[in-house]
Amino acid sequence: MSMEWMNEPPTWSHENGTIVVTTGDNTDFWSRTFYGFRHSTGHLRYGVATGDFSVEVTVSASYEQLYDQAGLMLLVDDENWLKCGIEYTDSAMHFSTVVTRDGYSDWSQQIVANEARKNLRIRLTRHQEALRVQFKTHTGYWTMARLAMLSYVKDVKVGVMCCTPKRAGLVVKFEDFVVAPAISRDLHE
Repeated sequence: MSMEWMNEPPTWSHENGTIVVTTGDNTDFWSRTFYGFRHSTGHLRYGVATGDFSVEVTVSASYEQLYDQAGLMLLVDDENWLKCGIEYTDSAMHFSTVVTRDGYSDWSQQIVANEARKNLRIRLTRHQEALRVQFKTHTGYWTMARLAMLSYVKDVKVGVMCCTPKRAGLVVKFEDFVVAPAISRDLHE
């Protein structure tokens, strides 16, 4: 998959399947809800995916400041998108998902162990308009974080995302990024 940047970070490299990014200052993806502001300044390295698919990546970073975040993003357009991954908030690691529909973001989160700083595997699966977000920590099994909906369009942008709304300088490592046919629709195996 050919990939390009939306909001290229100040420093990044891509070597042997690993992307290393250092975030810029005041970067985020968020739209209107609760805070009122709109931000589309986060770093997204994306390619175009068609139809149904599963995308996975392993993420590592030293999250330290409020809202430091890294993971996956699916972008339909500026008003409709999903981002998911680790986010540092309330002095703890959380698996966070933001779904933005018609220009309004929502936010869900669940606390995860500190081990999620290193080698967290994230999977986002698209089945038509249904989006399933999962993650896997040291436990070795997939945990579903969210089942969400975005209106279906054939082609979407999908890739790795990172943001630091309160600072610059978070170093994020993305490994083993892959886009493959969608996993089974079975939610309860």
